Amino acid sequence: MSTFDLSGKVALVTGGNGGIGLGMAEGLAAAGASVMIAGRNAAKNAAAASALERFGKPVGSVEVDVVDEKSCAASVAATQKAFGGVDILVNNAGINIRKQPQEYSFAEWREILGINLDGAFLMAQACYPAMKARGGGKIINTGSMMSIFGASFSTPYAASKGGIVQMTKGLAVAWAKDNIQVNAILPGWIDTDLTKRARVDVPGLNERVLQRTPSGRWGVPEDFGGIAVFLASPASAFVTGTAIPVDGGFSVSG
Repeated sequence: MSTFDLSGKVALVTGGNGGIGLGMAEGLAAAGASVMIAGRNAAKNAAAASALERFGKPVGSVEVDVVDEKSCAASVAATQKAFGGVDILVNNAGINIRKQPQEYSFAEWREILGINLDGAFLMAQACYPAMKARGGGKIINTGSMMSIFGASFSTPYAASKGGIVQMTKGLAVAWAKDNIQVNAILPGWIDTDLTKRARVDVPGLNERVLQRTPSGRWGVPEDFGGIAVFLASPASAFVTGTAIPVDGGFSVSG
């Protein structure tokens, strides 16, 4: 059996109905995992799950509000009922509002921090008993280049994504004894519906990204299938508490 084989494993992917989340879900399904797509939009969830059926593994979808503890617990229970357990959690649900820092309302600050950081913690907490019961598990948290860089137009987003990295380390240390590995990915500039708006809101962004990225292009969701499989599989059994850039070299380019 390949160390990258996910046959018999069950993955719950929040924010899996599009963009980076769907790219990771596709990678997991292609490697043999059963996948539950979780998000707030039931129609988009169902469409994403339908798209995964081509890999020939069981798929499903469930509505979830990641800032509601009961909703998080219900999404885990639904996954267990459908597939028998939860082995892999991908925390990818997230939002951004681009403004100068003085322009945010406190409600906007709380909404971004709530979904991006609180939601990831609540989902991890909800999955912990299910993973422990299965003898271990894998948690993949989605950070950002803003976990390590600042940007004038994304202060609360950067705060939430910096928190993701530190939360990842804390969970990794706490749950290593339970054979649960917790890691984060740090996407660079990826061509998704969310960043299409950024190219409108931030003049010159496209040109600056292409100039700085050694790979010479924006990333695409399909670039995340491989890293998801690595971090979800036995291949990464001795990797925990890390934050891995997936950015075409953006973060190491001078």
